[in-house]
Amino acid sequence: MRTPMRIMITGAGGFMGRNLCEVLREQHPEDRLDLIDLATPRQTREAAAVEADFVFHLAGVNRPRDPDEFMRGNGDFTLELTALLERGKRAPVVLASSIQAALDNPYGASKRAAEDAVAAYARRCETRAYLYRLPNVFGKWCRPNYNSVVATFCHNIARGLPITVNDPAAQVPLVYIDDVAAAFVRALEGAAIPDAEGRYAVKPEYRITVGDLAAMLGRFRDMRDRLECPDQSDPLTAKLYATYLSFLPPEDFARPTVTHADARGSFTELLHLGGHGQVSVNVSRPHITKGEHWHHTKHEKFVVLSGEGVIRFRRPGDATVISYRVSGEVPQVVDIPPGYTHNIENTGDTDMITLMWANECFDPARPDTIRLPVEAPKEEAK
Repeated sequence: MRTPMRIMITGAGGFMGRNLCEVLREQHPEDRLDLIDLATPRQTREAAAVEADFVFHLAGVNRPRDPDEFMRGNGDFTLELTALLERGKRAPVVLASSIQAALDNPYGASKRAAEDAVAAYARRCETRAYLYRLPNVFGKWCRPNYNSVVATFCHNIARGLPITVNDPAAQVPLVYIDDVAAAFVRALEGAAIPDAEGRYAVKPEYRITVGDLAAMLGRFRDMRDRLECPDQSDPLTAKLYATYLSFLPPEDFARPTVTHADARGSFTELLHLGGHGQVSVNVSRPHITKGEHWHHTKHEKFVVLSGEGVIRFRRPGDATVISYRVSGEVPQVVDIPPGYTHNIENTGDTDMITLMWANECFDPARPDTIRLPVEAPKEEAK
């Protein structure tokens, strides 16, 4: 275990800063975090800089009223910071810059000035400078209707508010906040590797058009109403879906389910997983048997979470019955293969609750469900 460090984080109250601070507290709880922003008194900034063992410089200005504030908040503030660091332990610095540093505009010029200040400080003090030119960063806790198209679209679509798409074909380069935080922590741990120009990059970087982004987030909204989840085998889709959910209004976390109930108990559809099937919960009253059917292709998995019972199987035309005792005390996943008629009996004196997964959502036009008792009539078993 390494020696505890004092870590200075500028912009700690912003989107990247909040996420990074939480990761550092989780992964390096032994370290002390000094949280700084542009409004922090100079005396406090000086004390933190002089004592810092490592610095994450995330603070900056990107939406000022006066364009001159770009240079004051980015270039000049960074010059002041490096001068303070030089008086102390000459700590390594991670700088969160922007791909706009390559552009000829006031914001880009101010980010280049910040890069130059950190690089010059590192050369003078023979320390490490980790310069990250970040594209659009997305994820939880990002401020909507400010400078993030993902945050704005997520916030507005989740609330039924309009969004503006000026050019649907415009490409948006993206990196995910968890990947940014992981890259920054690797720098802290000395495991970051620069490119040929001495800069550092967050991987993976994604690209999506504005039109496709808006369409995908709109599908996420509609799928929640149908109790559906998107296919998340694509990493960008998975990360955008997580981000979208983080922008749900607090009063809109829940969705009603579809429950089919009778004297035997109930069956509730929980989630439709697209190409990955359906999840449901089944409640059986004491001494009730459900099922008594088989499938040509559909297959299922049952997990008894509470209560006790028995799951029985039989092949059509065969008298042999296969039985599995199941209990919420010792949960196990029981496969329900195609070609076996099956039932599930609650053998206890309390309700039995069973979580059920099927490989496909129920289609009343093609149910693939053939009624047949597990206990075979004599004429069938001959």
